Amino acid sequence: MKALKEWATVVQALENGNQTVLLRKGGILEADSGFKLESEKFALFPTYEHQDNASLKSQYHGYLADVRENKPNEGVNRITSIAEVLEEHDVVSMEKIEKLSPYHIWSDSYIVERMNWMPEKPMKAIFLKVYKVPATEIPLLSEYHGCKSWIELNVNSEPGKTVLSEAELQQKLSEFRRIIN
Repeated sequence: MKALKEWATVVQALENGNQTVLLRKGGILEADSGFKLESEKFALFPTYEHQDNASLKSQYHGYLADVRENKPNEGVNRITSIAEVLEEHDVVSMEKIEKLSPYHIWSDSYIVERMNWMPEKPMKAIFLKVYKVPATEIPLLSEYHGCKSWIELNVNSEPGKTVLSEAELQQKLSEFRRIIN
């Protein structure tokens, strides 16, 4: 199964329903191509590098403390959620990016930094439906390392339970569409 590498704080926010939209440009190893959606359904692979309080809205600083305290044992990672893409759009307007603020936990300064990195590439706004699944520990393999977005995992996706109710999800998706279009 494909897995998207994402900050552990963001994975926690997605699993708690505090975030429904990912804003991506790709990793350093994807500088030429930018971010590309490689799968409509994928595991969320928590990462622990690069995240800090300055990159998060202040009300979510506790997520960073929590993921640091509950980091998996050395040599393994823990998969606890699956995401399904409901909609994806390229966004170049900073005004639209700012209007998406209620749908993610990143600080304004971090979003500006991401927009300014590879300015010729659009930001991908990806609206997700997230499912909590029973935790699965997987060994960390060397091919998972590096600043790339996608990896291939040898895990099966169990159905899991949706994080948001269908009504909550549709309301947020409708708002997302109004902002993006």
